[in-house]
Amino acid sequence: MNLPNLLSLSRIAFLFVIAALLFAEFPYAKLSALVLFIIAAITDWADGWVARRFNMITDFGKLMDALADKVLMVGMFVILITIPGFMPRWSLFLVLLIIGREFLITGLRLVAASRGVVLAAEKGGKIKTVFQILAASILLLVLSLAQEMGASKGVVDGFFWAGMGLFIIATGLTVQSGGTYLVKYWFLFKPPEDGDKHVK
Repeated sequence: MNLPNLLSLSRIAFLFVIAALLFAEFPYAKLSALVLFIIAAITDWADGWVARRFNMITDFGKLMDALADKVLMVGMFVILITIPGFMPRWSLFLVLLIIGREFLITGLRLVAASRGVVLAAEKGGKIKTVFQILAASILLLVLSLAQEMGASKGVVDGFFWAGMGLFIIATGLTVQSGGTYLVKYWFLFKPPEDGDKHVK
């Protein structure tokens, strides 16, 4: 277990601490959750940088990096929609779209790995992750503004709908990038030909 892998796994641990903070009652718990989420998001960049810089790239690290990202982001949106009265009910539909896409692409990666095929990270996937992080960060900030900082309703509503707008965009990008993966790697769903285990 090397440092990049520990950084990847830390995102899953951060998620549980963030969840606890969001439902805690002590002062600035929501702000603390936001700070921890930002730190967790930074580890997504840090683990890859350390792995490349010090030649610590492993097959486990490649899988866990992608999986930890999905657990963190899906977990964050699930937590946010469970906060009573915070997000509109139709937000559940957006979360379900994200969950469906992430499970589907994770399954595709596992099929690819069994066939000796490496699914390279797509630009669209990276962009959707950025929008997901921005959306979750702003929505976490809204909770702190409303409950801990005494911000006016206008300010809170402005940040809330900015966060929701980013959430909608992130969902669209998530579905679009998932479609790109499916089109590009559709051949993985076909039975492999004899001696064709390492098709790229």
